[in-house]
Amino acid sequence: MADKLSVQHLLGIKNLVPDDIKLIFETADTFKDVINRPIKKVPSMRDVTVANIFFENSTRTRLSFELAEKRLSADVVNFSASSSSVSKGETLIDTVNNILAMKVDMVVMRHPKPGAALFLSKHIRASVINAGDGTHEHPTQALLDAFSIREKLGRVEGVNVVIVGDILHSRVALSNILCLKMLGAHVKVCGPPTLIPRHIESLGVTVEHNLKKALEWCDVANMLRIQSERQEIRYFPSIREYTMQYGLDRNVLDSIDKQIVIMHPGPINRGVEVSSSVADSPNSIILDQVENGVAIRMAVLYLLAQTRGFEQ
Repeated sequence: MADKLSVQHLLGIKNLVPDDIKLIFETADTFKDVINRPIKKVPSMRDVTVANIFFENSTRTRLSFELAEKRLSADVVNFSASSSSVSKGETLIDTVNNILAMKVDMVVMRHPKPGAALFLSKHIRASVINAGDGTHEHPTQALLDAFSIREKLGRVEGVNVVIVGDILHSRVALSNILCLKMLGAHVKVCGPPTLIPRHIESLGVTVEHNLKKALEWCDVANMLRIQSERQEIRYFPSIREYTMQYGLDRNVLDSIDKQIVIMHPGPINRGVEVSSSVADSPNSIILDQVENGVAIRMAVLYLLAQTRGFEQ
């Protein structure tokens, strides 16, 4: 296996090769040990400056990246576009060039437009990590999800994973499909026909519209939230009807003749896609995903810094 990433930016899962993912996982294993020690910091990125630039609201992802950066002893600059010059008409390039003038080495960016991270990587010298670009990709979420499956089941290859919910608007779904398929998992998507993209089978997945059938097939169910903020029209009659058909509660879980692992990228709409009794059950690894998110992001930051010669 290679000892360095094949890329200088993390723009999407489709830009990686399987050896990259294996290296990220093995590095995350080491960092997971670090964050469970009494002293949780390492000097691996001392004197490296990372800018977190979020053009969309985010709490969990931004805090996870910030914690990962601080655990690695990086200098951190946080930039929230909603309260910045962007609202006065400043462009993406203007904003980032101003931040790079402050000698920033790496940029973590979330942006509502698909392809924004790729555009940025072509115009600046710093390493770019895509923290979500519109409905396109969210690579670190997919990595931490696959890492969590590997941790729980001991492998990803051969595991049956169903992704349930708003596949059409979810960057998590696309990145997860690409990552899981690259690692040899079998992937099915489940949801209302209006929320399943056309031609999704071309990605090597199968489609199931019946939740119970999908759950009986799978080893792992990744429950996505409804992306109401990205829906310009109504894709189903009501939230209540969606929950009746695609919500996962204790009764549905108990009706399946096996144990399955429950995941959710968050934030959870309790009582919509999953009930509290399921989210807080022994089947759930949702809190493990949160912890693993910090370790995976530490690994990505460290390995990208290594490709640029930044690390200590």
